[in-house]
Amino acid sequence: MRRFAPVFALTLLGACRGVPLEGSALHTLDPVVIVHGAGGDELGVSTDYGVLFLGRTAQSGRVEFTAWFGDGPAREEGVIEAFGGGVYATEAEILLPSVQLCFAPPPAGTEVVVRGRKQGVPFEIASVLDSDPRLTGVLLEPSDELDALDDSVLGAGVFLVQPGKALQLVGLLSGRLQLSDGKRFFTALGPEDFWRLVVHRRNTDRPRRAVYREDIL
Repeated sequence: MRRFAPVFALTLLGACRGVPLEGSALHTLDPVVIVHGAGGDELGVSTDYGVLFLGRTAQSGRVEFTAWFGDGPAREEGVIEAFGGGVYATEAEILLPSVQLCFAPPPAGTEVVVRGRKQGVPFEIASVLDSDPRLTGVLLEPSDELDALDDSVLGAGVFLVQPGKALQLVGLLSGRLQLSDGKRFFTALGPEDFWRLVVHRRNTDRPRRAVYREDIL
């Protein structure tokens, strides 16, 4: 766990509560992606700057991943890019359901939502951002539902949901920690690392090449 004070590391254990994510036959708000790396599957999130993930199962080369559209899943393929700070990304040749990145960390007390998939089933957990003067990065308050998570859901998205505004990605769930005084947090890789993608992908707003495939006609 990067840039945190010395802690006693804990392992994520348990299971997730499945709930449906918003969607329809023509549109979906589910940007969660499953990356199929050489070391197994891991969660990621599709953003305006590509599919972001923690690189727990793959860190280089080509990789396949599954994204969900309104009419079901689609298996895509891309090349992994490493941006440093634990940020890995890939990109499909077609446009995926995606969200904006949040570059200004919301203050402690802000309500967020943790979204992911476990064994293909979507889950959604309400949470609250936390802070501590001894730590930097995105911190979440512990809760019974977060405590029930296991390692397979690391990389789940932490989203800022505001009425009338587009969904924003605050971070990728990266683990949990406990300080020597017993205070606990869940951690997420967040805005302090996302800037690397913007610097690297300066032309992300340019029109993309049209792709013609039978499965998307």
